[in-house]
Amino acid sequence: MNDAPSWRQSRLKRAQVAAIAAVGYPLIALLARTLRLRVEGREHMDAVTASGRPYIVSFWHGRILPLSLYFRGRGIVVITSENFDGEWIARIIGRLGYGTARGSSSRNARAATLQLVRDIRAGRSTAFTLDGPRGPARVAKPGAVWLASATGAPLLPIHAECGRSWSLRSWDRTQIPKPFSRVHMVVGPAIDVPAGLSEEAQARACRELEVVLEGLRRRACALANVEA
Repeated sequence: MNDAPSWRQSRLKRAQVAAIAAVGYPLIALLARTLRLRVEGREHMDAVTASGRPYIVSFWHGRILPLSLYFRGRGIVVITSENFDGEWIARIIGRLGYGTARGSSSRNARAATLQLVRDIRAGRSTAFTLDGPRGPARVAKPGAVWLASATGAPLLPIHAECGRSWSLRSWDRTQIPKPFSRVHMVVGPAIDVPAGLSEEAQARACRELEVVLEGLRRRACALANVEA
């Protein structure tokens, strides 16, 4: 039985994926060269890096682009879908220096999550959109908390806001920085999650994580001088 996604059976779709990735990467790389990144709380990132432990970058889906540009070239592993959009995204982020675990909430989710477990145990950090891939926005799902509990890797909460940007009309209001804008990132202290959490405890940890991210978001908005 062929388990390949249906779009792979179409020569046109395969050509479109290749074209989008070929055009998208240079544009994103060019945008990255124009941005001015400012980080508050860098000491939290430095502390967990100095400990030698892999970590789980934890953020909201709507800030994928600015954070992807900041963490590029570090070999961080992320989950990308096996659908049409996921394929060209995987190709672009691969060129940005990320590793990928292929799957989504609807297809091969278990395999992708187990791949992240193996990557963390091999010493590689990961990144997780807490409310992805379909929302609702700024409501944390248990995936990152479960992963931290299963592996002992700490969560590293982070938020980014751009002084000037475009926002897509998507569920997460994806933010695209305008060229030559300043991006303010706020990093919180690493969060250790106890092993063997029950589903109820995972849910409580998610709510606590939402409170942390909301504080980081409001601080980043203040630094960027934009409405929270």
